[in-house]
Amino acid sequence: MYMHHRIPGVTKVTRISKYLLVGVAFVCFALASPQLATAQKAPVASASAPDFAPAMIEHMQKMRRYKDADHGVQHTPRVIDRFRVDEDPKGAIASYQPGGATITANNAFFKDLGTNGRTCFTCHQPQNGWGVSAHDVAERFENSAGTDPIFRLVDGATCPSDDVSTLRKKKEAYRLLIKHGLIRVGLAIPATAEFTVTAVEDPYGCNTNPATGIVKQTPTQTIGVLSMYRRPLPTANIVFDSAIMWDGRESPPTIDLDTGFRNQAVDATLTHAQAAAPPTPEQVDEIVKFQKGLFTAQIFDHKAKFLTGDNSKGGPILLSLQDFFVGINDPLGGNPKGTSFTSQIFSLYRPWLSAGERHDHEDPITPMMTPMGNIEELFKTVTFRDGWRFNEHEHDMVSEHRRSVARGEELFNTTKINITGVSGLNDKLGIDSIGGFCGTCHDAPNVGNHSVKLPIDIGVPDAGANKPPALDIAELPVFTLTCSNVADGHPLKGKVYQVTDPGRAMISGKCEDIGRFKGPILRGLAGRAPYFHNGAAANLRDVVEFYDQRFNIGFTHKQKNDLVNFLNTL
Repeated sequence: MYMHHRIPGVTKVTRISKYLLVGVAFVCFALASPQLATAQKAPVASASAPDFAPAMIEHMQKMRRYKDADHGVQHTPRVIDRFRVDEDPKGAIASYQPGGATITANNAFFKDLGTNGRTCFTCHQPQNGWGVSAHDVAERFENSAGTDPIFRLVDGATCPSDDVSTLRKKKEAYRLLIKHGLIRVGLAIPATAEFTVTAVEDPYGCNTNPATGIVKQTPTQTIGVLSMYRRPLPTANIVFDSAIMWDGRESPPTIDLDTGFRNQAVDATLTHAQAAAPPTPEQVDEIVKFQKGLFTAQIFDHKAKFLTGDNSKGGPILLSLQDFFVGINDPLGGNPKGTSFTSQIFSLYRPWLSAGERHDHEDPITPMMTPMGNIEELFKTVTFRDGWRFNEHEHDMVSEHRRSVARGEELFNTTKINITGVSGLNDKLGIDSIGGFCGTCHDAPNVGNHSVKLPIDIGVPDAGANKPPALDIAELPVFTLTCSNVADGHPLKGKVYQVTDPGRAMISGKCEDIGRFKGPILRGLAGRAPYFHNGAAANLRDVVEFYDQRFNIGFTHKQKNDLVNFLNTL
């Protein structure tokens, strides 16, 4: 049951098949309590760290007072191959490192640099597109009885003070991580915040306990930490990022993205791993170099089969060759080359619009050499049922699913959307209604994030009367924020928000940033459900339903299926 408080005063890993790898070969040649504040000195953030970092690090370090009884070991493969394939719920996802394989013992990404047994690999694994999925977390809980390093009180539990003395209580403590793949993010309310927290509905009591949350309330200021629950973002494909973290907190305008990635590696080590000291510059270099050299994308779909077949361009190898620079296709004029925006964001599956009308399915037995080495060496670990190639009915079903994928891509590129009420877009431009497309907010070519920093609020964090019907926020805290500290005459003066997460406002302190988040990269979606920053969409059908309802698009049942089928192949 929710506790409503009025604030006083106001892996499973498998190689898929030799046929999959042959399909890939065709594209290879293209290539705190008040007393606690002084109890323990937190490690110092880097000199270039953003303003939020010292308080966040201090909070997470203080949570070491809540001791983890479990000390499970993080199991790590010896090598991350140059080209690696892992099973996921919709087929298979591939990882690709153009610079060659990584020996995990030689890279800090895979090393225990903290005090709780975690590594970067704990929450960023290849079968989940180098993120984490709720399905995978649930399996890890069952297989380890909750001792896997991802289950740590500091941020894996609903609150560090949770009781984990029995298996049943442990499962309850880690319920948001197990069911929604959510990690607790504890951020201090900015001292300059234009808003006060006037009420909290928290089923876990973490925000209302002075030892872990809000410690003081005055008529004009809420002092303390708010706990939000967010999905870990993938550590692959980061060369396409224009903002770092959901709220952009690691990429302020005062530093470049490379510095931001370095700061993020330090902050993650000091918070999620609760390290006693920051990683060395050499260790940070190893982490960032590995992430920047790593690409991931879906490579195989159970229904569409090989995503490199019939002249399609799926998979991570071609993705690694994708041109990108900040502003590359920005619809708001941010392209430094002055090139006009195009809504044709994805061009992966256009040949599949006529799938089945030709006879150019890939040869299943052609031996080929690839940049990964001799495919025959990879055949040794492969098993896969291939009868669809030789059964006319099954072949027709594959062709129809491929046509559906191509139609979904076309819908993504061409569907006109009347964009209204989007904070960070409509209000910034002073335009009530914008004639746009999916690509207006997902403009990076063949990647799908925004190519410039664009934190926006499309309604995902809304609670109360504004809760999106397609999303599940039943287990999340709800914060009531009142814009009491803005100047008289300001359009937001006195405005009240009910949200599950204040978003970028926890960094900027500005009321206009309440509920604003960046749009994530869309590649590798099938392996990392659920979706949105708060895991409120259990599957991609829920994502499509949300957009259809939010913007009154009017998709038909068939169109929704086509869009879901397309998104699953990214």
